[in-house]
Amino acid sequence: MEFPSRRRKLNPNSKTEIYGHALQFYGQPPLENISLSEFEMFAVDRLKMLKTVENVGVSYVKLSEPYIKKLDHESKNLHLPYRPESDERKSTGPSEQDKRRKDHISHFILRLAYCQTEDLRRWFIQQEVDLFRYRFSNLLAKEKLEFLHRNNLQYDTISLEEKRSLQDKLVSSSYAVSGITVEDQDFYKVPFQDALDLVRTRKVYLKAGYVYIPHQDIVTIVLNDFRTRLSKALALTARSLPAVQSDERLQPLLNHLSHAYVGQDYSIQKNVGKISLEQIDSLSGKSFPLCMRQLHQSLRENHHLRHGGRMQYGLFLKGIGLSLEQALQFWRSEFIRGKMDADKFDKAYAYSVRHMFGKEGKRTDYTPYSCMKVILSNPPSQGDYHGCPFRHSDPELLKQKLQVYKVAPSGISQILDLVKGMHYQLACQKYFELTHNIEESSFSLSHPNQYFLESQKLLGGGRDAKREAEAPQKSQESSNSATARATQEAAPKALQGLGEMTEELDSFFQDD
Repeated sequence: MEFPSRRRKLNPNSKTEIYGHALQFYGQPPLENISLSEFEMFAVDRLKMLKTVENVGVSYVKLSEPYIKKLDHESKNLHLPYRPESDERKSTGPSEQDKRRKDHISHFILRLAYCQTEDLRRWFIQQEVDLFRYRFSNLLAKEKLEFLHRNNLQYDTISLEEKRSLQDKLVSSSYAVSGITVEDQDFYKVPFQDALDLVRTRKVYLKAGYVYIPHQDIVTIVLNDFRTRLSKALALTARSLPAVQSDERLQPLLNHLSHAYVGQDYSIQKNVGKISLEQIDSLSGKSFPLCMRQLHQSLRENHHLRHGGRMQYGLFLKGIGLSLEQALQFWRSEFIRGKMDADKFDKAYAYSVRHMFGKEGKRTDYTPYSCMKVILSNPPSQGDYHGCPFRHSDPELLKQKLQVYKVAPSGISQILDLVKGMHYQLACQKYFELTHNIEESSFSLSHPNQYFLESQKLLGGGRDAKREAEAPQKSQESSNSATARATQEAAPKALQGLGEMTEELDSFFQDD
């Protein structure tokens, strides 16, 4: 496939120019052809990187040693740039140029996927800015200066003589600078209009229309510039999106990426039937994530769930091991308690349950919803109980619910702070830690069924389920490898088929 709207050939030195530095503002789009399988692989890897940036940004102080260590590890695993070039030469695997190419292309792919709504744009900008800050901090002083000049930020360091003449002013205006360290630090001379935030907070020395910025604060200027450029670029990309969406190869893939789940597949379980109907009430209180606990409680109280709730909860129950026979019995008994006639259930709902298990229609094994799908698709309306409580509940109602579930006040405050920062999955992970009495969970939460398995593992009741759930994960990894080897023509058909199958399944659940 081809990225550009401008169909021109690359100059011999274009790649050298674009990838001549470890960091870039992504001002020039890629102008080369890549296969759809590479397109998908690059996008998924960058999404994994941004998810890691979000997770560690809440768990650790930004740019602290553990923060940098975790991002270094993930960047290395995903073959993305993460260290100055002098260190990269010592590493094995893809060359630095290949890593920079992947970084460049993957950024633009996710621009297409995350320019579609304001929420998606906000999330993408924040993670990209944090990733940029981490990478900029890894640069050597001379590399930072080179980066500024390459991007027309003509900020030069002042000479030692000028530093000495302004020493008292520099020390008194910069809190992190002392008389002992001033000569060992670089100071940048910047037009004051480019550093209004620092001027406003009185963190720099201002003289004759210029501010003198210590090296640790120059990142503020660069980040503001990067954020502004990226925000404008996403707005322009959104305007051009209809032309991209007309490509039947890309539309389903881009829609999938914005709701993407990149973890284990929970659609096929070998432990089917090992969860009994009598266990569900008990399990809902100790091992269900809040979204599924809410659905279960609403079903028990109202003896009915509308379409969105049946889809979300039904696939979750299937994923934790409920068999088709058990599922039919579970839904039938509950709906009959709501004064529904058994014949009506069999006519209106039983087919849908069998279809979910791949026994009707196209006989497809449908996948339980990931956290991203729950958060971003089909928001609940009045009378609905599906969705993510951390995303879709009023904060005061969420607080009351957490109090009913006996979450400590300090824990509720932590959760509400994460919700306020729009870190919904991290809020759910904090709920897991508080309800299981652990300091820090050993996993990154991204799926309700993952929550259940981790809970059962921690409580000692999920060893078998955990072991047997590894099989579908290995199967998925093999499938991903096969997909990467597939031809360019086969990929769009598979993606289109996935969209059609999902739509077909939805159609069977529309009757409320």
